[in-house]
Amino acid sequence: MNKNETLSLAALPIVVLFGAGLAWAGSRGGVAVNGIPVFALCVALAFAVQWIAFIPAAALKTEKFYDLTGSLTYLAVTFTGLALSRPVDARGLLLAALVATWALRLGVFLFGRIRAAGEDRRFREIKTSRPRFLLAWTLQGLWIAFTLAAALAAITAGTRAELGGFALAGTLAWALGFGIEVAADGQKRRFGADPANAGKFIRTGLWAWSRHPNYFGEIVLWAGVALIAYPVLQGWGRLTLLSPVFVWLLLTRVSGVPILEARADEKWGGEADYEAYKAQTPVLVPRPPAKNQ
Repeated sequence: MNKNETLSLAALPIVVLFGAGLAWAGSRGGVAVNGIPVFALCVALAFAVQWIAFIPAAALKTEKFYDLTGSLTYLAVTFTGLALSRPVDARGLLLAALVATWALRLGVFLFGRIRAAGEDRRFREIKTSRPRFLLAWTLQGLWIAFTLAAALAAITAGTRAELGGFALAGTLAWALGFGIEVAADGQKRRFGADPANAGKFIRTGLWAWSRHPNYFGEIVLWAGVALIAYPVLQGWGRLTLLSPVFVWLLLTRVSGVPILEARADEKWGGEADYEAYKAQTPVLVPRPPAKNQ
């Protein structure tokens, strides 16, 4: 066993411990079934699905259904929370609908992308090592639980409140973020499908406003979800409002922007057009493109 595999095994209980801490905080003031908090059950489900999916994935050494499993887990966890949190109220239904819409769209998009590409380059080395591959699946369970935390805490909350200004503002923010993410993904997919753009980087449409507009849209939509959830969260449960901060950290510091920026620099670094694009275009938060871009 090499150093990376040893570190992966050591990280596994730490990741699970973070999940347990989230389960404890999000369960405060929430409903329970047979004495077990529904929020905690849902967090456990998020991990369990990943571990079950890991078994055939490791046997086949494939990552092709990693993202699809993640999206299906969002649906399973959300609707499990909804089903076990009676009575269902308008806030819970709204949050479940928004999460399901996002998860279905993203799952289909990512699954189609990996089928077309044939692989996810992030997993080239990882999938050949069972400890590292297991850690990747376990981290996805934590990612799902943290991302869903605010919505799930509101769905399973022991208190109920009528929809109001926070719900309206949150829904509008979600719609804006979702629209940006869908539009940006579509623009990049069409750009890549055009043979005339082979070997080029996209800098048109929303990509002229931001180098990663799809990630910006995703952060905004989860901030909208947190706004909708806020009125019914109490005590420690309000820590789940940090879920959009977690999404921001994940996308800008861990698995999103750093990896894609490094790949782009490796491919186009030093080219005048690319260096000008980087200098004039923000990494995340969109702004109108410069006149000479």
